[in-house]
Amino acid sequence: MEKELDKNIAIEQLISKCERGSVVHQEMLYKKYYGYALTVCRLYTYSNDEAVSILNDSFLKVFTSIEKKRYNRTIPFKNWLRRILINTAIDHYRKNIKHLNHLDIEESNEVFADINVIDNLNVEDILSLLDQLPEIQRIVFNLYEIQGFKHNEISEKLLISESSSRVFLTRAKKKLRVLIGKNF
Repeated sequence: MEKELDKNIAIEQLISKCERGSVVHQEMLYKKYYGYALTVCRLYTYSNDEAVSILNDSFLKVFTSIEKKRYNRTIPFKNWLRRILINTAIDHYRKNIKHLNHLDIEESNEVFADINVIDNLNVEDILSLLDQLPEIQRIVFNLYEIQGFKHNEISEKLLISESSSRVFLTRAKKKLRVLIGKNF
């Protein structure tokens, strides 16, 4: 019965216990948001292992911030966590950008997909399509289309110009249309 109560502990109580450095409650918070956090991280990487690495780095930042009382409780925890996950994923990209500076030049005939195909795609199909995008296009697409950032915010986060952000988004959309046409 006591374990059941622990499972249903309110987020405010978890955060209060985490402020005091309770490892048990940190683990509970980690497990409670693991699935959500992994989904967000996976949007910015090509592999689950890399996503888990970003997730773990993010939770270290979360726990450190909570212990130092930097978490503003007026902001919903999930929103705050999402922001940390995205920023950690972008930091990971920046750290590894020197290994990724190559252009993906590809000749392709434009293939048009049936618009109804999109309705039948599942999560694995969508991740598979996103995995085929060059990393910068994938990140810009996720930030703009999925997370709702504006081009000026994206340009600040990725240290690129706003026009580059627009170009990468346009290229990502074009490539996704081609990929959907070829694969579905």
